[in-house]
Amino acid sequence: MIAPSTALIDRLLAEDVPYGDLTTHLLGIGDRAARIRFAARDEIVVAGVPVARELCRRVGAEITFSLDSGQRVGRGDPLLVAEGPAAGLHAAWKVCANVFESCCGIATRTRALVDAARSAAPGIGVFGTRKVFPGVKELAIEALEAGGALPHRLGLSETVLVFEQHTALLGGIEALVDAVPGLRRDACEKRVLAEVTRRDEALLLAAAGVDGLQFDKVPPSELAGIVAAVREVDQRIVLIAAGGITGTNAADYAATGVDGLASSWMYAGRPADIGVVIEPA
Repeated sequence: MIAPSTALIDRLLAEDVPYGDLTTHLLGIGDRAARIRFAARDEIVVAGVPVARELCRRVGAEITFSLDSGQRVGRGDPLLVAEGPAAGLHAAWKVCANVFESCCGIATRTRALVDAARSAAPGIGVFGTRKVFPGVKELAIEALEAGGALPHRLGLSETVLVFEQHTALLGGIEALVDAVPGLRRDACEKRVLAEVTRRDEALLLAAAGVDGLQFDKVPPSELAGIVAAVREVDQRIVLIAAGGITGTNAADYAATGVDGLASSWMYAGRPADIGVVIEPA
């Protein structure tokens, strides 16, 4: 797991406590020694722990107990316990709870999708797309990895993936076929992949020498035949299924013979339910 950036921690605290905690200040309890405890209210996969730890430390608290992201827990199990001044713990309270609830929700759905896919194809890769709420990519990637998946693409700068929108401006599928040798030469350190929706496109690009194909919204019943046909053209090619993949149909897509699944399903759904208690230390 990558350590959360200082900028992320500062931003999260500034969103919720821009000028201090007025209630705690007026009650005069800010200096009192206190303990905060975060616990699961359901069975979940834990995520967001590095961010929650750093949030607590930033407000002057000491971590006395903490799980690691990626662990499965049951109802009532503690995720993190910290002690420190009441003012600091109240400042971290809701920010940490929001981080835990959102990240654990993503991680739990991710693990469900991974488990479903690997029940049909044990070695298949599972990837989360870039379709996350703007501004929270650090949190989404941490949660994704905690759930057992990896990012599909961290951004446009790292991979070559030709979409229909590129092909339309290039002049069509034949123009893309002509461009493949140049792409492979100019980006010799990278794999060149293209997204397709039809069998004929897939076979043309496989014959042209692309390193991988991403199938967008192709039903599993149709995809299995296309995968077999493409493998006859090029055994080494990487095949990814994407578009509309959920925990319900992941096993069907995995059974088509693709190498990986790319999904955004894990990002949208009910947050995990996390209980928080603050008490005198």
